[in-house]
Amino acid sequence: MQFGNKSSVLIALVFALAVQDIAAFKGDDFKNCNDAAFCSRLRGNTSASFGIDPKSVQVKGSTVTAKISNSEDPKGIFDLVITSHGNIIRMHINEPAAKPARYEVPDVLLPSIKNLQTPWTIVKKTATKIKLRVDAADADIELKFLPIQLIIDVAGKPLMSWNGAGNFIYEHRRLKQEGDPEGWWGENYKTHHDSKPRGPEAISWDLSFQGFDHVYGLPERAKALSLPPTRDSNGTYISEPYRLYNLDVFEYLSDSPFGLYGSIPLLWAHRPGQTVGAFWLNAAEMYVDVEKPTSGGSVSTQWIAESGVLDLFFLLGPSPADATSQFAQLTGGTALPQTFALGYHQCRWNYKDQEDVAAVDAGFDAHDIPYDVLWLDIEHTNGKRYFTWDANYFPTPAQMQDGIASRGRKMVTIVDPHIKRDTEWAFFNEATEKNLFVKNKDGNDFDGWCWPGSSSYLDQTSPTVRSWWADQFALDKYIGSTKNLYIWNDMNEPSVFNGPEITMHKDSLHNDGVEHRDVHNAYGYYYHMATADGLRRRGFTEQGPDGDRPFVLSRAFFAGSQRIGAIWTGDNDAELMTRWYQLGAFYPFFRGHAHLESKRREPWLFGEETTGHIREAIRRRYRMLPYIYTLFLHANVSGSPVMRPLWYEFPQDASVVNEDKVFMLGNAIAVAPVLAQGETSVRVVLPQEESKDTRKSTVWYDGDTGTGIAGDAQGGRSSSLTSNTKPIEFTAPAPINTIKHFLRGGTVVPLKERARRSSAAMATDPVTLVIALDSNGEAQGDLYVDDGHTDGILKSVAGELPKTAGLPVSNADYVSGVMIDKIVVLGLVDGPEGWAVEESVSGSRLEAAPGPLSLRPGLPNVALIVRKAQLPVSGKDWELKFLKTKGSAASTA
Repeated sequence: MQFGNKSSVLIALVFALAVQDIAAFKGDDFKNCNDAAFCSRLRGNTSASFGIDPKSVQVKGSTVTAKISNSEDPKGIFDLVITSHGNIIRMHINEPAAKPARYEVPDVLLPSIKNLQTPWTIVKKTATKIKLRVDAADADIELKFLPIQLIIDVAGKPLMSWNGAGNFIYEHRRLKQEGDPEGWWGENYKTHHDSKPRGPEAISWDLSFQGFDHVYGLPERAKALSLPPTRDSNGTYISEPYRLYNLDVFEYLSDSPFGLYGSIPLLWAHRPGQTVGAFWLNAAEMYVDVEKPTSGGSVSTQWIAESGVLDLFFLLGPSPADATSQFAQLTGGTALPQTFALGYHQCRWNYKDQEDVAAVDAGFDAHDIPYDVLWLDIEHTNGKRYFTWDANYFPTPAQMQDGIASRGRKMVTIVDPHIKRDTEWAFFNEATEKNLFVKNKDGNDFDGWCWPGSSSYLDQTSPTVRSWWADQFALDKYIGSTKNLYIWNDMNEPSVFNGPEITMHKDSLHNDGVEHRDVHNAYGYYYHMATADGLRRRGFTEQGPDGDRPFVLSRAFFAGSQRIGAIWTGDNDAELMTRWYQLGAFYPFFRGHAHLESKRREPWLFGEETTGHIREAIRRRYRMLPYIYTLFLHANVSGSPVMRPLWYEFPQDASVVNEDKVFMLGNAIAVAPVLAQGETSVRVVLPQEESKDTRKSTVWYDGDTGTGIAGDAQGGRSSSLTSNTKPIEFTAPAPINTIKHFLRGGTVVPLKERARRSSAAMATDPVTLVIALDSNGEAQGDLYVDDGHTDGILKSVAGELPKTAGLPVSNADYVSGVMIDKIVVLGLVDGPEGWAVEESVSGSRLEAAPGPLSLRPGLPNVALIVRKAQLPVSGKDWELKFLKTKGSAASTA
């Protein structure tokens, strides 16, 4: 066993058995490429005039520097810096003469990336190009001078080619002249005018992923996992490009390249044996075209942003886990949440008063349904003034929160970025006097329309403003709040009801005169950051040096949001409610939310049969909390996603590269949900190939019954599995009372099986380990246990990753008090009969006998069940011996 760090424990388990305001989406409210001057003039446009002065090329340590010029315009001079960070290559192009300086997005990259720098080795330099190598990544780059082009090879194979199609165009700053093209110095959309005082400053470039057929990413949008092309192989545009521009898009289209509430300019490409990524650190409006080959070849992309600089990161993989770890090294791992945040959240716009809150809370107990958090939307405030309470409906908010907390639960209130312009409100007056608001183009406080009516917006791009905002969450400032109250940031794209595209004007001004067009996609990120910092400060003030991990849900997001907290997709009959709960139980964040004008949707309002199905779905979530919490530790430390496409876990399997209906929760559970009304069966795809070297097949077990898939009826391993390397694909019955999910052989899933009212009530409950053996009789997994809430456990919660991608340093002094009481073993050779189990340190025999996977009635006895094991999670080591009492020698685990 391996023990975790301060106030925590990590057990490594290795087993080896040798045997809102819009009624619907309105496309006319939002731009397409032709409506945006920069996109319409650069989409598909090429240039051969940008080149490198060979004499300017310098190689020093980990950096290559050079001057880029535009032969068609002598004023177009740019600085190029290419830096090696091992398996990450950074290309940075800026315009040094730009006044004011072009905007570069701050506070997204981790400072620790400088520690990753590795030296270049010059392979060859000529008058037309230079070739360099970084041995640590087995990577070579070839930088061609005219026109500029960058080619990246890894292990001798081409991966990416930048500007191979000649789309690189970098519009430089200039003086306005008579006859300048339309759209350079101003443009209109609907009734809105964008003054564009700095003229044209867009950037375009192309990137091809060589030898790849599939690309993924560019969130957020409702589209297939493997992004469909926007341009055919003949260069004809067949749809709008993928747009990245954070907007309040209510009732969005279900299959559209249009962007939604958040934007991350990150694109992955995957093929068997290789995963790569490209990340552009730029917060301006952006469009991306994708062209896919008809039969093998390369995926070609063109990227266009309205302003900013080119700060491009190539992530070289080679595995999916390597590539996501590289992105985490740049922007941080996922915030480690408090345990309660992984439970079920009940939300509505709006629970009307304290009596309503109490009734909903009591309803969960009355119907034996666990939950952890009850949410309040905007109507709880005094006239949409955030940090206030409507005294008519919430007269004693602290008492209300204390009542919820007495049952181990929390509350969340909404705090939006628009501040009601009310000169009788001290909060507004203080922000005005301190000059904290975003300005309009004329230098006056921006005035836009949102839920309170006339509103101003705090300039969260300013560190000074963020610090002031964070202070407002102190208990002596947010009157009526308690340490058990957490926060929901909505409308932070930002949403401006009377603005262009329901957002802020691009020529509005932020800190240091930066235009909103430069920072738009990061505005919600900074707002989210400041709010989380406020709860972190409150935690240290109220709970001492170990603090309290913040929980803040944000609708808008950008690169780096993952290290701050959770996000959600925005606002979206009994049968589909049941199916949603069944699926939501396997999601990283599990919340039920309802619109103001919808019928009440508490889980018990759809009849007893439906209530029973929903109760079981939510209880399933709570049983899985130890497993999900452990997944979040890995996400925090290494950036591995909690919810994963099949190709992430089975990167050699070419047949699942575009599978987006079946997904993995961590590495151990495959989920195949029913997604349409009236369906009682579901298509299941279970990959078999794990490694191109061993061609070892994966064993799968039904997650409800424990029976082996393609194995015998008792769940034993079948010899036929070892030679089957094709995915198992079949149609499985999926009646309304179940969601099909499967345990992957070779994994260990920790559970807590006692039904409780909340995660807090489960804190010291015993753990059940479900050991699903692979075709070699082996399994491995881990379990992370800590106090579930303090902020002092992993510093990466605050934005810094450990120096390695490993798990936390051990601390054998921590004693959690949690015991492993039950062990379930699936896949024993010849079935679960005839085994004895001995704890080798004490020499004691443990109770072991065949039994079902769970206590649901009618399940077959497919597992060996070890009961009353009473093995400590922390405090001392132990080892189990599994003894075959009939027909074979002993095995150990």
